[in-house]
Amino acid sequence: MTEDTTRQRIADELRAAPATASELSTRVGVPASTVYDHLRHVARSLDGDDEQFLVAPPECRTCGFSAFDDPVNYPSRCPDCRSEGIEEAVFKIEVV
Repeated sequence: MTEDTTRQRIADELRAAPATASELSTRVGVPASTVYDHLRHVARSLDGDDEQFLVAPPECRTCGFSAFDDPVNYPSRCPDCRSEGIEEAVFKIEVV
């Protein structure tokens, strides 16, 4: 019996339902600080003909800003209003 890697488990979770990095951390049992690196690798490793890695970017709760430079990241504050109230990005793998 082979055990799935962390990245395989993350990909399987995202195929089943959209999730934030915090949710994936809990579901897969890895530190939240490592989830973003795993997500970048999962996004690169998908077969672009069959699946797409989709990201609903982080969004500022105060002003609604969502044009962050790197959507596969958790910004500490909004570049527009400087608020620290940022909604996490939501990730999903969709079959095309």
